Amino acid sequence: MAVHPRFKTRGERKDRAERPPPPPLDAAALNDMALRYVGKYATTAAKLQRYLGRKLWERGWAGPGEVPVAAVVARCVERGYVDDRVFGEAKARGLATKGFGRMRVGQALGAAGLERELAREISDTVDGDKAAEALARRRRFGPYDRLPFDIDRHRKQVGAMLRAGHDMATVRSVLKRDIEED
Repeated sequence: MAVHPRFKTRGERKDRAERPPPPPLDAAALNDMALRYVGKYATTAAKLQRYLGRKLWERGWAGPGEVPVAAVVARCVERGYVDDRVFGEAKARGLATKGFGRMRVGQALGAAGLERELAREISDTVDGDKAAEALARRRRFGPYDRLPFDIDRHRKQVGAMLRAGHDMATVRSVLKRDIEED
């Protein structure tokens, strides 16, 4: 009985070393690669530039002249395929609903490649109290904890909320608050 090629055992498959390397990139292939990436992922201009740089490092350049990575990224930004502000606002909303505070949202936006001023502007729009309350509810901290008070567990909860990017005043107010009746 023949085995379908997709379901071969490891020893029967071709190893990556046996596969021919992918061909080097030219301008058209680089542009196509950028369009596929922005079509598949929400991204920033910096992340797109890092992606294209990594692909060039892996495959090499076969086109004439200098590598047009900056031009390809600029074209994607100009056409509206990449918008750092829209990406940052969506990322900030998503992190805030998960319970991350302003500081942690700002760090995530900076790591995504947003300029420092834009990341700060977007992270300042996060409602820290609402995000801290969401984290406490989701992780059953403070007033949402079903177990009797324990000082060691309380310290761990404070540490987790501080690592999530909340300031100490917000952490204290949320962990001491009683659950409001709906």
